[in-house]
Amino acid sequence: MPLSPARLAGTAARAAAGLPRYEQATIDELGTPLAEVTFVVVDLETTGGSPKDCAITEIGAVKVRGGEVLGEFQTLVDPGCEIPPYISVLTGITSTMVAAAPRIGAVLPHFFEFARGAVLVAHNAPFDLGFLRAACAENGIPWPATASVDTAVLARRLLTRDEVPNCKLATLAPYFRTSTEPCHRALADARATVDVLHGLFERLGPLGITTLEELTGLTRQVDPERLRKRHLADDVPHGPGVYLFRGPRDEPLYVGTSTDLRSRVRSYFTAGEQRSRMTEMVALAQRVDAIPCAHDLEAAVRELRLIAEHKPRYNRRSRFPERALWVRLTEEPFPRLSVVRRVRPGAGVFLGPFPDRRAADAAVAAVHESLPLRQCTGRLSVRVLGTACALAGMGRCGAPCTGAQSVEEYGAVAAVLRTAVAADPHGLLAPLLGRVERLAGEERYEDAAVLRDRVATLVRAVRRRQRLESLAAVTELVLARPDGEGGWQLSVVRRGRLVAAGCAARGVSVRATLEGLLATAETPVGPDGELAASVDETELVLRWMEKPGTRLVQVDGTLACPVPGTGGYTGFLDRVEAGRAGRDPFADGRSLGTRARPERVSPGAAMSR
Repeated sequence: MPLSPARLAGTAARAAAGLPRYEQATIDELGTPLAEVTFVVVDLETTGGSPKDCAITEIGAVKVRGGEVLGEFQTLVDPGCEIPPYISVLTGITSTMVAAAPRIGAVLPHFFEFARGAVLVAHNAPFDLGFLRAACAENGIPWPATASVDTAVLARRLLTRDEVPNCKLATLAPYFRTSTEPCHRALADARATVDVLHGLFERLGPLGITTLEELTGLTRQVDPERLRKRHLADDVPHGPGVYLFRGPRDEPLYVGTSTDLRSRVRSYFTAGEQRSRMTEMVALAQRVDAIPCAHDLEAAVRELRLIAEHKPRYNRRSRFPERALWVRLTEEPFPRLSVVRRVRPGAGVFLGPFPDRRAADAAVAAVHESLPLRQCTGRLSVRVLGTACALAGMGRCGAPCTGAQSVEEYGAVAAVLRTAVAADPHGLLAPLLGRVERLAGEERYEDAAVLRDRVATLVRAVRRRQRLESLAAVTELVLARPDGEGGWQLSVVRRGRLVAAGCAARGVSVRATLEGLLATAETPVGPDGELAASVDETELVLRWMEKPGTRLVQVDGTLACPVPGTGGYTGFLDRVEAGRAGRDPFADGRSLGTRARPERVSPGAAMSR
């Protein structure tokens, strides 16, 4: 609709004054029909999965409008570094191919000119648009203000698991019978995404979604059933604490924690919550209980305890702390390693805990690689001799069962492990790291990687045990952290267990508040020197204590780390983690699976509020 002369004059006056142009839209201007929208479907190939340390090697894009292809854009890009071999195998793009290609700073202006005025479309858009944004920032190119559509998210909204098991491009392409098969080349994948986009558009017509605004708002819609449960958050207070969703029989469905209980609980009834498990949980919820806490540590500890006590079906972590595994060096004349579920004081040296049997077995294998401990499971007698096994012939056991090794000689071997767990792991780890180096020098890289990962598991277990022991030895520990508003957050810890928590607001005596906490603090049971809490709880306390700004107000006992400990192996662990992250260069934390119980829209109710 043309503007009147008066409106044109007003607009010109605002522009001359340097003011933004604001116009009241008419009813006809509220929506842009999809048939009139120009989309640029883009796909990238890169040297890895993170724009922080990887670069673009190819850009492919297809411009479409109303189902018609208007143009295509494709170019290789010189990433300024060597392309890793596994990337070349995946994409077919080699360093030689991009040697004469332009750099990304020269390509971006041409691409943005090609995409001017269009809506950007990508499959798993955070990956592609994230690389483009990073490239713009690095080259000082402003990011254009443009809308975007993620076909992966759109597919999750419109398709069910009965139709496709997941929403990866390689899965959607055969389902929609795309004319081009995805092959990890930018232009081919962009062409396939165009066909997927049009296939998804066919699902929109019966739902009454005909405009760009309705399309971009589709993934933000909220199921009316979920909206009707917003009243469950009415009585939830602000501030830190724990919340419990309860089901029809008043059973706990889910336990969570937040620094702002009311805001967090309300978010479950908005479009921001897209997890299928939480969607199902909210559908069953009948009530929400809130437990206000003094600060985030108390909230996290209470959450752990409630999850362990009630084992809510929609919580995944920390439900079964009793299932943790430990590696035990038994107490007998010829001790051996055993994987157990319980730590019993005085029953030997314990290492762990481990999250699963695989990690425990890896640590056991690493110890056996370093020390010739016996691996038989029976109890050996000093007087009754037996026959040697194959491990003795291989030099991996001293054969104490045959009398070839005395109790004292065998005890010296076991003492290496005891010393490693207690203070100094060098004698245990040095032979293992030396063997890793030898295997790598012999170009036996797979064997070296397997042993390296086992050693890393063992180092983490030793470090974890030493950290836990350091706090278990402290009878009472008082910690304080600034609350950011002039006050102090206070925690009382006894043998690794949080027994009291409070907050002294600005202007309130910290000492008076602390005296009240100490007078009402819980007295943990159990022998001195042993943890009085679960491992997860003690580690929460340790992380809170190690945060910058935390102060030790009072210590009853000795708070110290063993010397030399595992500090010298921090660099080794960092290298292992970096290597593990590089194994899958395209690893993405986002799930592209369809929903088990999707919030599908239905014709006539797609855009209801």
